[in-house]
Amino acid sequence: MPVPENINLAAKYNVALPRYTSYPTMPYWDTAAFDIDEWQYTVKRSINESNDSEGISIYIHLPFCESLCTYCGCNTRITKNHRVEEPYIKALLLEWAMYKNIFGKKPVIRELHLGGGTPTFFNADNLKTLISAILLHADIHPDAAFSFEAHPANTTVDHLQVLYDLGFRRLSLGIQDFDPAVQFIINRHQSFAQVQVVTQQARRIGYTSVNYDLIYGLPLQTLQGLAATIQQVAELMPDRIAFYSYAHVPWIKPGQRSFTENDLPNADAKKKLHETGRALLNGYGYSEIGMDHFALPGDELFTALKNGTLYRNFMGYTNQHTQLLIGLGVSAISDSGYAFAQNVKNVEEYLELAKQGALPVFKGHLLTADDLVIRKHIQNIMCKGETTWNHHLEPCVSLFAGIDRLQPLADDGLIELNSWGLKVTPLGKGFLRNISMAFDARLWADKPATQLFSMAI
Repeated sequence: MPVPENINLAAKYNVALPRYTSYPTMPYWDTAAFDIDEWQYTVKRSINESNDSEGISIYIHLPFCESLCTYCGCNTRITKNHRVEEPYIKALLLEWAMYKNIFGKKPVIRELHLGGGTPTFFNADNLKTLISAILLHADIHPDAAFSFEAHPANTTVDHLQVLYDLGFRRLSLGIQDFDPAVQFIINRHQSFAQVQVVTQQARRIGYTSVNYDLIYGLPLQTLQGLAATIQQVAELMPDRIAFYSYAHVPWIKPGQRSFTENDLPNADAKKKLHETGRALLNGYGYSEIGMDHFALPGDELFTALKNGTLYRNFMGYTNQHTQLLIGLGVSAISDSGYAFAQNVKNVEEYLELAKQGALPVFKGHLLTADDLVIRKHIQNIMCKGETTWNHHLEPCVSLFAGIDRLQPLADDGLIELNSWGLKVTPLGKGFLRNISMAFDARLWADKPATQLFSMAI
């Protein structure tokens, strides 16, 4: 169906909505029904069902940064005091010991990711202590994928070599933008030369996948500056690029109040930044993977898209799926396949709970039968660009309501819709969040009175 003329789709669909790294999204978790004992039961059930066949994933949140990047939406602790490293590692290992006790068997680790904060805030020896202890009394899956995030300005050869020796092969460097004016206003400083050195060192050591994070929609960002950044990035040809939309949520992250909305590109300008970035990346040989991600043809993320194994979880896109994801550390989120759980957000509270031998979980959600159905379809849309349904095998009222909300998206050319499924069109690839939202039963049942999510554009 042709797209109706004179419709500004970017303006029409530029609404506040989730990024769908999970369903239900966190503001719609039924925390009142959550029970820590039930959470532990689902973890035990999940590892019994899936450990031998697919293994588990581990995300470790390392929250410390020496300075505040004012655009950042992550849970961080700003300090130059590196004496915080060892007590935090001790707490992480206490939490891991609690989960191993719940498992009751040796875990098979398939994915391990260090996020932050700034993981390379920790010195190389302390990271070695942490990871060596995590891997002790665990088996490593033959297809294991270990990755870590790093700041180009403080990542040393020791960091790279120690983590490589422990099995890490993927490195993600936060760049955002090379424009000095943008770097100044967001307080994120790294030079092209620093990024080049770390990238070359990693490849020399043997890392097989290097990712760069770029952001569009930052304060003072211009088309010329973004184009220059991507041109410099293309000189180094990272295997993957995450090209994210800046999420302006100053009511959640007060650091974003260091600049105003007047410093940000408006919706039309941000749309042009996105379109320009996508076109340049495609021109340099990168293929779009799901939402916000690009990869070269030789990268495993590209292969996963082609063979239908692309998956999305709290860590973003991954090329393989595990039913059980354990999040360790302050504010980390876990997923058992049957429930979600999030750790406390305060470092001191986290340390104290771990010391007491108590799981530092403070909220969660037990997935209902309807949640599991809707989660599957949103996962399919975000990862495969299509989904199918069966009215007889999926007797889910929420699903039927979502199907009824799809017709306007089809009328606008974002999806091809039939009685048994949908397929995202090339035009619709830029609107995956909007398409997924049609199925978000919990959001439609209780639309927020205030803005909970970032804008689509």
